[in-house]
Amino acid sequence: MPDIKHFDPDAALATVERLFWERGLAATGIQDIVTATGLSRSSLYATFGGKRELYLAALRRYRVRRSLPMIDRLAEDGRGLAAVADYFARLIATRCSGEHARRGCMVVNAHAGTENGDPDVREILDLHHGQLREALYGALLDAREAGELAPGVDPAASADLLVLLAYGVNLRSRAGADAESLGVTVAATLATLGGRAGG
Repeated sequence: MPDIKHFDPDAALATVERLFWERGLAATGIQDIVTATGLSRSSLYATFGGKRELYLAALRRYRVRRSLPMIDRLAEDGRGLAAVADYFARLIATRCSGEHARRGCMVVNAHAGTENGDPDVREILDLHHGQLREALYGALLDAREAGELAPGVDPAASADLLVLLAYGVNLRSRAGADAESLGVTVAATLATLGGRAGG
């Protein structure tokens, strides 16, 4: 039997991540993974487990390496509405241009796929949701402290709204929506909160 240590597991998982990110779980077969990685089924199974385990490992890798850095940057920004506006600008730029354009977000894609019925997948989705919501809520509290929020704006409810807006940006960009139209929607939403995001 081949020695499974003769390949880099993280490099293989990066390839698997890209495949699931582009196609989703249902449309990706184990033979697709074998072909993309150049590894045998026995090596894949011995290292990662089956297709479900591969997907979970790839989804966790995506969340840690791609989602969390953007969320952490938002959480640590401290500029209120400007931080929120910057987060959405970076999100739109990432989703609509460059090598990853029109892939959407792997975590958000999972919300719309059959994989969302898996309790382990749900745990990852809920963790991501909670972290993004908390970062947006913190930014809105900063905005309120700076006097940026319009009277009556509830930071908690608005954070929930902005999380849904982020999901929408991810899904619509995957379907081909352009950066300009997404930016107009985001700007209109932020204007209802206070309108000083760019100031």
